[in-house]
Amino acid sequence: MHGNEVLGRELLLQLSEFLCEEFRNGNQRIVRLVEGTRIHIMPSMNPDGYEVAAAQGQDTFGYLVGRNNANGVDLNRNFPDLNTYIYYNEKNGGPNHHLPLPDNWKSQVEPETQAVIQWIRSFNFVLSANLHGGAVVANYPYDKSFEHRVRGFRRTANTPTPDDKLFQKLAKVYSYAHGWMHQGWNCGDYFPDGITNGASWYSLSKGMQDFNYLHTNCFEITLELSCDKFPRQEELQREWLGNREALIQFLEQVHQGIKGMVLDENYNNVANAVISVSGINHDVTSGDHGDYFRLLLPGTYTVTATAPGFDPETLIVTVGPGEPKLVNFQLKRSILQATPKRKAPNSGHRNKVLPKKVQPQAAGKKELKMKQSQRGPA
Repeated sequence: MHGNEVLGRELLLQLSEFLCEEFRNGNQRIVRLVEGTRIHIMPSMNPDGYEVAAAQGQDTFGYLVGRNNANGVDLNRNFPDLNTYIYYNEKNGGPNHHLPLPDNWKSQVEPETQAVIQWIRSFNFVLSANLHGGAVVANYPYDKSFEHRVRGFRRTANTPTPDDKLFQKLAKVYSYAHGWMHQGWNCGDYFPDGITNGASWYSLSKGMQDFNYLHTNCFEITLELSCDKFPRQEELQREWLGNREALIQFLEQVHQGIKGMVLDENYNNVANAVISVSGINHDVTSGDHGDYFRLLLPGTYTVTATAPGFDPETLIVTVGPGEPKLVNFQLKRSILQATPKRKAPNSGHRNKVLPKKVQPQAAGKKELKMKQSQRGPA
């Protein structure tokens, strides 16, 4: 998304080729990954910025040339700000997921941002990564600090999501599978285990990874992959070898937690059902076909499925360290209780109790550069 940070672009092109070649060669690990996962790859979100940066080359005097799009806008400061709403809701009560967008959101964002938002709302994405350069660290949400502004800037402060432990694990998977990220000392900075909470590093408003978490079902982290934003061609082989295993392991992380279907009594799919995990104040929803996916660390959880017009169903689920646990829900329609009313004299109307019209909720999907979502449960 930053046109001058080009390593991620090259790595994703190489990853695409690697997956195709290894699949064709019968590499069983890659065959299982490709056959069991929908993998979406977007090598460049900001092609205009890249063209400007590429024309300049490795000129350190123009360090930021090409960062912004053709309109001079930083796309990672251009997504609707949903953090303000979630921080308010956490204090005062309110939705903890799939926060709605302002009515005029399309007029407030750039064409690239609008296209990506429409894309991530079109698939039930589960996990994604957003690739950057200028540091070497795996950065996880939240990016925007909860702290109040001081002289126009938000103070840096660790600002964890309700899924903080899971995000730390996802970040560590990439860091420790990477050739040197996990060492911590890179580019003059030190990050223990090669990971950081975004807001504890620096506060960033209107970023993409927070938007994905708050508006869709997708869990996204930001990968800073190189000290040099525009490395030379001869350095690309070393960078690919340093990131190859990390990219594959990160893709494999989509297969953990729980997954399944939400059905009604007649085995019809229930879309937009809310899946809640007790103790984690962040819900996910089922997709258009009733399928849902919820990333979780190993442990025992109380999971509830709810949908308008249905009685909730709660199950106790134990998640292991391997494949995701298959957990299906079958919801029963609610029996509406109505107090009988005496017919008014000379009234031509009968008292009726009608179910409220269910308003479908837009199911969120997920995020930028390397995107991924699980296939529906077998």
